[in-house]
Amino acid sequence: MKKVFNLKEGNKNPARQLDAIKYEIRKYIKREKKKTLPEDVDFWDLKCKFARDEEEPQVIEFIDITKYIDEASEANCNAFYMEIIATKGYRPQEEIEDK
Repeated sequence: MKKVFNLKEGNKNPARQLDAIKYEIRKYIKREKKKTLPEDVDFWDLKCKFARDEEEPQVIEFIDITKYIDEASEANCNAFYMEIIATKGYRPQEEIEDK
């Protein structure tokens, strides 16, 4: 998902618009995580980028998505850019010690 979300849409209530944006992002994340994993992959790793108005997108942590959206709303931004890309994730292999 690479999309510009408008926080100020015509005559819509800003709080409801914000809730609708968060719902759309959560729905996309659930859909991506539900996809079938290839055999050699452990999980879907979500790479995220965020930018307010006309700023350059910055890499952010997946867990901080809603925090950045709330900050953009509180700063009275007109729009923000969100990029979420699902990539193959691998867990680190633990070494087994011989006893």
